[in-house]
Amino acid sequence: MNRYACALALAAAFAAQDTAADAAFGDRTLRLGHHGTDVRQLQSTLTRLGHSTVADGAFGPATRRSVVRYERAEGHRVNGRVSPGQARGMVRRLPGTTAVAPAPTGRATLDGRLAVAPAGAPAQVVEAIAAANRITRKPYRYGGGHGSFRDSGYDCSGAVSYALHGAGLLARPLASSGLMSWGRSGRGKWITVYAHGGHAYVVIAGLRFDTSGEGEEGPRWREEKRSSRGFKARHPEGL
Repeated sequence: MNRYACALALAAAFAAQDTAADAAFGDRTLRLGHHGTDVRQLQSTLTRLGHSTVADGAFGPATRRSVVRYERAEGHRVNGRVSPGQARGMVRRLPGTTAVAPAPTGRATLDGRLAVAPAGAPAQVVEAIAAANRITRKPYRYGGGHGSFRDSGYDCSGAVSYALHGAGLLARPLASSGLMSWGRSGRGKWITVYAHGGHAYVVIAGLRFDTSGEGEEGPRWREEKRSSRGFKARHPEGL
């Protein structure tokens, strides 16, 4: 292999590592030796499920032991790995899935371009955040996310629809005009969709997910404030 080919291979390897480090919980099968935000989310989820685990983002022997304890307790096949399907099952088992959600105990935080749900967040809030995390590298594309939830790019309402669908709150993508009458009127305790005829965004656990704002365009978590004047506020029942 010549020097140029070696450089390309190294660049591809580093890019793959960066992508893995930014993966959302449930995007990949997690196993011994993995690192990243999704590993930290796994560790936090295990702790909330009663299997205390240090949330350091490194899948080491201690994390594997916690996974094995979880698998045995739940009657799963014991292999010390967490598949995307198993990750979704863990999220669904998180406490806080009552019909009426309690007041938020904290605000979602950012870890790079990904959001981390606060402790005590209901399962659907955790799932909505995990879904939004999956498209934070996608570009803005008008009409994106409307023909199918899975797309190469997303517009404002397509991105909001994707996050809501990930939490099981939306069966099909809606345009911003459709989001104006979705759910219940007013702000929610955990999730609030803001929409008018030309734009839509969603605030989940106090953090805004929007295609426009400071920095690059596209579905991103935004920390700066945005006026909601002229927008209809809607929320899912109980959240």
